[in-house]
Amino acid sequence: MPRPDGGDLVVTAVPAVHGPEDAERDADGFVNCEVAGFVLSGPDLPVIYLSGDNASIGTVTEIARRTPAVDAVVLHAGAARVPARFRNRALSLDSIRAAAAAAILGSPVIIPAHYDGWTHFSEGRDDLVRAFDDAGLTARLRLVGHGTWIPLRT
Repeated sequence: MPRPDGGDLVVTAVPAVHGPEDAERDADGFVNCEVAGFVLSGPDLPVIYLSGDNASIGTVTEIARRTPAVDAVVLHAGAARVPARFRNRALSLDSIRAAAAAAILGSPVIIPAHYDGWTHFSEGRDDLVRAFDDAGLTARLRLVGHGTWIPLRT
């Protein structure tokens, strides 16, 4: 996608697993449904990982291996649960796994998203704060309200 300043934004689709890693997969290899994450990058731009509805730490580890210098991460958290699916196991990252993903990715900026506004989210802001504090990652956590702009670089 050309930018007005002549640089290019590169959007790379990366794997995501919408449900437990060990759950049964459909004929196309998906758990629950097809989902994807994205890595955004380009010359003179920060590298940003958008997790999509991923619940798999193994997938995060693979993305960190492929993309070693991530400047900012948007993690879909909230521990989305549907009682009739996967014995009520999370379809998206719970707070502890979100903190683990942040540690694996090593990014200085972690922006949780997708944790409020829907009834199937079982964890919220307070759970994220507690998990990131327990993991020693509070300084990286950026919890902002919907529609709030934040700088990715200081």
